[in-house]
Amino acid sequence: WTNEKIEGGREITRETTLDLIPLYIKAGSIVPFGPDVQYATEKPWDSLVLRVYPGADGSFVLYEDEFDNYNYEKGAYTEIPMSWDDSSRRLILGTRKGEYKGMLQSREFTVVLPDGRQKSVSYNGKKVSVKF
Repeated sequence: WTNEKIEGGREITRETTLDLIPLYIKAGSIVPFGPDVQYATEKPWDSLVLRVYPGADGSFVLYEDEFDNYNYEKGAYTEIPMSWDDSSRRLILGTRKGEYKGMLQSREFTVVLPDGRQKSVSYNGKKVSVKF
């Protein structure tokens, strides 16, 4: 929560309170945040925040399906590959793979770095590059 950079490969002991859980994220991670919901279909997931943690290359695949059935077993789902290239400081949102009935055709991503810099990008299933 502090965006403090800590060298990895070691054990960390930290005092904390009941309302604070330390969260350590590996360099290169891409962590998506959706809307605050109580159940999957409460709100549309058409605007997501992608928190990217520089320091290494990384990748992530955003998987989505119909939420409420087993049609994913028959191939009714999508995947959006994402990769962070640390040397060029570029996030690539790859071409969407797959489809399912009622899927979002487009959405907004807000890409946020730990230093607070952010960029918004419209995504419609085609490859998009976001440079920082």
